[in-house]
Amino acid sequence: MTNTFSPVRSMPGLAALALLGAALLPGTANAGQCPAGKQIADATKPVAYAAKGVTDNVLASIDLAKEPAAIQDRTLRLRKLVIQPNGIVPWHSHGDRPAIIYIVQGEVTEYASNCATPIVHKSGESTAETQATSHWWKNTGRGTAILLSADVLHDEGDKNM
Repeated sequence: MTNTFSPVRSMPGLAALALLGAALLPGTANAGQCPAGKQIADATKPVAYAAKGVTDNVLASIDLAKEPAAIQDRTLRLRKLVIQPNGIVPWHSHGDRPAIIYIVQGEVTEYASNCATPIVHKSGESTAETQATSHWWKNTGRGTAILLSADVLHDEGDKNM
């Protein structure tokens, strides 16, 4: 059996930093911006779609209370979401869980509470999800979409994607 080095398993902090750094590199598009003139409060209402055709796997996590920042009751985690064509990430809020999403492969459409038009995210793009973000996503592309999500989780019982 051959042992292989996995930076995600061996150095979770570096993996999360790499994801965040990739989102800031020149040439990486920062997508997810609502077009000018389309930002409207409560533009998209919550929908009751269930998760469909999506897997959500935690790749690494860090208890931030045990780090020098000493942020109690918060976990920095890195997740991989795989969304099949027509798959849905259900409606959820980032009021208490900021995140950065990087689209590794494929195309997904976001339906945000504060935007009057759907927002298309393509491979190589990233988007920030802040306290003002409530939304749902659908894979409207022809192939499988793969997203990396780095978020700061507060409630371990939060089952939202």
